[in-house]
Amino acid sequence: MPEMPASVRVALWVTHAWSGAMPLAGALQRALPDVDHVEGLVEQLRVWHDLGEGALLVALPSPGDVTGLPRTGPVALQDAVDGGEAVFVPGIGGMLVPHGSTFGSPGAQGYRLDWMAHEADPVPTHRIEALDPGELERRLQQAVREATMEGERLGGQPFAGEMAREVADARLGGDWALPESLGERARRVIVSAGTAAVVAELGLNQPDGALDAATRAARDGVLRRLGREADSVLAEVTNAACAAIAGWVPAR
Repeated sequence: MPEMPASVRVALWVTHAWSGAMPLAGALQRALPDVDHVEGLVEQLRVWHDLGEGALLVALPSPGDVTGLPRTGPVALQDAVDGGEAVFVPGIGGMLVPHGSTFGSPGAQGYRLDWMAHEADPVPTHRIEALDPGELERRLQQAVREATMEGERLGGQPFAGEMAREVADARLGGDWALPESLGERARRVIVSAGTAAVVAELGLNQPDGALDAATRAARDGVLRRLGREADSVLAEVTNAACAAIAGWVPAR
């Protein structure tokens, strides 16, 4: 199963391919090396590119926070929120939401992604062009500082200790390979945001038994806020990188 959101990797690699750097099929293999079967993606991507789209963008919504999603209908909106991710094109409008599942017999299971197409409104490209990786990096650093200070105040092991960081670092290997056309700062912020999101997730999934219920609830709130901010930065810096790869703005 993908470690970094599939939509982030697909947005980066597809935009890289659309820039003329490599064939689409090869880009998708690089984007989804851990997915055994994909449906509903290639055909829609080809249609969008044939109609003039040069950048594929990403949103990572959550319940109560649909920032970054294009305007769309209630069914599509709920689908994206339930899935926690989506890709979309800004020019003609349109959105794809991935749904993961397993197939095969026990002990020999594969992982597949089925992409559901939805109508969505176009998105003004100036909003994407205005995204600044430097500002996003500072925003992420502030969120990490605040979460760390609050976690230290609460006590225990608010970030699942060094183990969480080691696991997050391990997940930054081949599965998180990124296109070489990325700017240095954008690459750094994508890796940092992805790491922060994984650390927050691991912290939530590995409760610290040394904490009482009230403190644990407060710690979990800190981790959820950090994870949400990390996801928000990850989506926005990915879109900033895609804008640069597509030639809308200089690489930053």
